[in-house]
Amino acid sequence: MKITPLIGLEVHVELETKSKMFCGCPANHFGKEPNTQTCPVCLGLPGALPVPNEKAIESCLKIGLALNCRVNILSKFDRKQYFYPDLAKGYQISQYDQPFCSDGFVILDSGKRIGIERVHMEEDTGKLQHVVLDGKKVSLVDYNRSGVPLVEIVSRPDMSSSIEAKEYLKKIHEIVKAIGVSSADMEKGQMRLEPTINVKIENSININVSDSTKISDTPTISVYTPLAEVKNINSFNFAQQAIDFEIARQTEEFEKSGIEKSATNKTTRGYDSIKKITFLQRTKEEAKDYRYFPEPDIPPFIIENELIEKLRGELPLLPDQLISDLIGRGIDVKYAKIIVGNEEALSILNNYKDDSDIEPNKLASLLANKKIDTKGDIKGEYQKATKVGNTNIEELKSVVEKIISSNPNVVAEFKKGKTGVAGFFVGQAMKETKGQADPKTLNKIVIELLNS
Repeated sequence: MKITPLIGLEVHVELETKSKMFCGCPANHFGKEPNTQTCPVCLGLPGALPVPNEKAIESCLKIGLALNCRVNILSKFDRKQYFYPDLAKGYQISQYDQPFCSDGFVILDSGKRIGIERVHMEEDTGKLQHVVLDGKKVSLVDYNRSGVPLVEIVSRPDMSSSIEAKEYLKKIHEIVKAIGVSSADMEKGQMRLEPTINVKIENSININVSDSTKISDTPTISVYTPLAEVKNINSFNFAQQAIDFEIARQTEEFEKSGIEKSATNKTTRGYDSIKKITFLQRTKEEAKDYRYFPEPDIPPFIIENELIEKLRGELPLLPDQLISDLIGRGIDVKYAKIIVGNEEALSILNNYKDDSDIEPNKLASLLANKKIDTKGDIKGEYQKATKVGNTNIEELKSVVEKIISSNPNVVAEFKKGKTGVAGFFVGQAMKETKGQADPKTLNKIVIELLNS
């Protein structure tokens, strides 16, 4: 039996705009007093009309362009109908068949291409708070988040492992931050991850053939386990754990039940980060269940090529391009990836790239490992961190010999096999030389003398 996971990802990104998607309420809802940033529009009161946020739409288009998408010239908003307490008006303004952007891709470090089906614009929902009041468990609704601009990035099911999925998510996160449309802080819910997983299972078919028959390939039959979507994960590691759990769970369940994927057995699941398991929430709705229809209060959009090229020109160098540039300057790829994720470190490295006294790869290593105080004089910090101490072997050998002769008991421990005590002699020698000795040279001398 051959098992191939099929993994797709929906990534929800809250945009950083001053106002919400369809009204003038402040979009910055985090930590605010519940229900203090609302109005008739985001509360869904009768007669309230939505007015689209131009800045949010442009940010959505930028994300699409950064992800190599095609911008659709004609686009529109739709009503997505479903009842849930955090949707005050009983529907969400989203996009269905004519999103702003579609048909993009992300390239993993392995060279594998992950397709992006669509990048569309919608409004966020309110937030439930489960509390105890007067001894009773109740759910309260905070509508401050309701109506905040939200971009949904939907991949194709092109990933075949949780490792690939995690890399894809990190790349999306880096790109969104790099183009400046969102901080994508997952602890604040500004980026939420929703993997959809199922498993392709291939079994060999047993057939009887005559001795004269030659079969080049063993016939196989392929089946697929039911789809499961895991909702609202706020960590790359949690997403990876949830995917791995689902792959194992679905494989085991199929072996017991033999139930295959159908049009009606897709489920929505939650993730318990303590137990590291997923759990059933509900049967997943299909598109027809949402009863999509064009939003009657917002006319369709025609995205002109002039705007597309203007937004494309505003895009900065993206993370993969920056990494490639750093590698081209001789910086190790492991340091380049860390530096690109640190705006301050990247700025420092770029400012000193032409300084003959600074070796870029060494500076990158120090920055990546936080060995430099970035608030101070960078050149001075670099010189201090890379300074080599006294390496005069004869001088240091004399110091070490005195310390060894004064500590016969520690020497005896070393001879018994406790090699870790060599650090004692190095430390004492550093103390004796007032920290001026080179630790590597000292360590070499100590080992040689103890073994002599």
